[in-house]
Parts: sequence; structure tokens; C-alpha cells
Amino acid sequence: MRTEHLCLLGCLTLVACGQDDANLLHGYVEAEPVRVASPIAGRLTKLAVDRGEPVQAGQPLFTLEQDNERAAVNEAAAKLDQARAQAADLDTGKRPDELAVLAAALRAAETALRQSESDLARQRELARQGFVSSAGLEAYQTRRDSDAAQVQQMAAQLRAGHLAGRSDSRKAAEAGSVAANAQLAQRQWTLAQKAVAAPLAARVEDRYYRVGEWVPAGAPVYSLLAPGAIKARFWVPEPLRAQLAAGSKVVLSCDGCTGDIPATVRFVAREAEFTPPVIYSRENRAKLVYLAEATPDKPEDAAKLRPGLPLDVRRAAP
Repeated sequence: MRTEHLCLLGCLTLVACGQDDANLLHGYVEAEPVRVASPIAGRLTKLAVDRGEPVQAGQPLFTLEQDNERAAVNEAAAKLDQARAQAADLDTGKRPDELAVLAAALRAAETALRQSESDLARQRELARQGFVSSAGLEAYQTRRDSDAAQVQQMAAQLRAGHLAGRSDSRKAAEAGSVAANAQLAQRQWTLAQKAVAAPLAARVEDRYYRVGEWVPAGAPVYSLLAPGAIKARFWVPEPLRAQLAAGSKVVLSCDGCTGDIPATVRFVAREAEFTPPVIYSRENRAKLVYLAEATPDKPEDAAKLRPGLPLDVRRAAP
């Protein structure tokens, strides 16, 4: 009788172990690193951090050669100064010395006009007395008319000298200034891309280039790993699929981990994977598995896990 009890107890123990193994899921640690690159190609001149070091958001990471971009910025700044000077020049009239020359020329023309009018009046009196022919009088009249036209011309030039440039010319100069300013901003942006900083607080996971090497545009120089970028990937058998959903609590364990790590399921695949060949029968449904992902609830627990580390996953106790 005692032997039968021992056999029964052993069977129950095996059944319980089988149930525990059925609920134990397997997976591994996966990371989602942030790969930091520059959109501009260049030779690597400086590395500020090394593998395994922590970085803060905004902390300098690496620098590419900047000579060409810095020269382009200086050129664009000079063109902007030139465009602004041209626009300002059109907004004002001529310089004071130029206006003084025009005013002096106007006074000289007015003096010549008064002289020619006086000569014309005297010749008309002589012509009335019969001392001057009509042909000679016409010559004085022509000179007087020419001097009057010269006065009008010089007066118009003086008025124009006080005016700013034409509205169309001023608009063109303003547009040129705006274009030069935009070009300067573009050159400054390009220069800024040669000195790259950390986009977030993280740990340097890897470095792909050394100082002196040519870095193509868009090629990552550093790989950063934030605490929240660690996740567990595991597969859920079809019979347990209904028991796990996004938001479910699980417990992670691994070789060398000190204690269990609580985690939350963030994703469960809608479509199943399977080990072929599978016939869709009731007996083979257990072969279907669903990819699931869970993230540790505490950042300090996530810091304990390394990419590729095998994991055991089980549902948390309710």
C-alpha cells in the first residue's frame, strides 16, 4: 500500500513538473540601440567617448573635419554683408559730396541762364533800333533756350539725387539679402552637422570608426543604448496565447541574474510562426508559437541584461 502511495506521489510530481515546464517560455535579450551618424561625409578628427561610457543628452560625441564647411560659412556671411550694403545703398540718395557737386552745377547753369537772358534782352533792344539783324537775334535766343534747358536738367538731377532707388530695384535688393541670409543659415547648418552630440542619455554600446578614417554620409559612428531600449523576445505556444496580451505581467530570469526581473508584455504578434511541416490539426496546434516582447519595469533591472543573453520567461503570479 505504501509503495502504491509513493508511486502515486511520484506521478503527481512529474505531472506538476510538466505543467511548470509547459508554462516556462524561452527567449533572449534584444536591444534597440540608437545609431548616431552625421548626414555629411568627412574625415573623423575627434572621438569624445569610448565603449561602455555613459553620456548625457547634448554631450559631444564626435567631430568630422570642418575646414571646407567653415570656409563656406565665411563666404556666405560675406555675401550677406554685400547684399545688405547694396539694399541700404538703394534706400538712401546720393552721398553729400555728390549732392554738393550737383548743386554747384545747378548754380552755374542758373548763372549762365541769367547771363544769356540779359544778353538776349539787350540784343532785342538793339534789334528794335535796327542795329542787330534778326539772324543775330535768333542766335541769342537759341543760347538762352539752351541755358534754360540746362538749368532744368541740373535741377532734375539734384532732385533725383535726394531720392532712394526705384521700388523695383529696392525689392530686388531685399530679395537678394533674404537669399543670402538663407544661404548663410544653410552653410551654418552644414557646419553644425560635423560636430555631433548625443541625442539622449544612454550608454555607449559600440563605436564603428577610428580617428583619421573617412566616414560616409549617414554611416553610424556610435551606437547608444538607453535603459528603456532593452527588451525580452520570447515565443508563446498557441495554448498559452490567450493568457498573454499587451500589459500582462511576466517574470524574467537568466543565468547569473540575481533574482527575478519583473517585466511587462508590450507586444504579442497577431500571426503565428511554426516549425514546418505543420498540419493544421488539433494535435499539432501546440507547435504554433507567437512572438512576444516584454520590457523590464525598472531601469536598474534593464541595466543588468545584455543583448543576446538567454532568458526564461514565466507569467507573474496574479
